[in-house]
Amino acid sequence: MRKDDGSLPDAANFDDVDYPTYTTGQVARMLTVQQAFLRSLDAADIITPQRSPGGHRRYSRRQVTLIVRLREQLDEGHTLAAAVRITDLQDQLEQAHTEISRLRNQPRQ
Repeated sequence: MRKDDGSLPDAANFDDVDYPTYTTGQVARMLTVQQAFLRSLDAADIITPQRSPGGHRRYSRRQVTLIVRLREQLDEGHTLAAAVRITDLQDQLEQAHTEISRLRNQPRQ
């Protein structure tokens, strides 16, 4: 994918899940959602994409993954506020499990 100036992104960024790679149109096509849905997530400060020098929204892979998770919750009938809370709690639970595993693997003194 080319940058707004027509150049190619740095190769070092290809593995960076936080690199703002995708445009609003690309994300909308990938996820079969309306661009207005993506803009509404930005307006509600739920997903804040970076902006290109030209002011266009650019989404990272991490943000696209979160949008997929939110969309799944919305498809199950949850409100947007509930979907945000559910995904936040899921993330907190995953972090807690990671910390528990780390602590269990520490040598005891």
